[in-house]
Amino acid sequence: MSVESYHFDFMAEAIREAEISISEGGLPIGAVLTRDKKIISRGYNRRVQEQNVILHGEMSCMRNAGLIPFHDTVMYTTLSPCSMCAGAIGLFKLSLLVIGESVTFPGSKDILTQFGIPFIDLEDERSINMMKSWRSVPANERLWQGDIGN
Repeated sequence: MSVESYHFDFMAEAIREAEISISEGGLPIGAVLTRDKKIISRGYNRRVQEQNVILHGEMSCMRNAGLIPFHDTVMYTTLSPCSMCAGAIGLFKLSLLVIGESVTFPGSKDILTQFGIPFIDLEDERSINMMKSWRSVPANERLWQGDIGN
């Protein structure tokens, strides 16, 4: 799969979602779901805000999409997905996942591969810097460890 310029535009939208989460005291992970190069759903990590362990950015985005077929959708997420989110993406057979970065968290690309979900890792500096900056605060690092089950 080749990286297209519009991938960075949609990633900018996912980053905006992550910034909303930060402004609410949550984790800096955002996602957008597209169909035919149009955003059909948005979401961000709401685990802290709603005290709900499953509302990671990708899960929130899929929840907001409602009961739709996902097989022809592309998701953009600021961070490589954890095993729960990768499993949901695989279960619902998204056509492509575009990852902002996997430098700060490698995620579970192996699960995506097991499900046959193609992915592109943009290694996007905006995503990397956002997570590094946020995690540099000790209280945020504790929130992060809780988010990944530690």
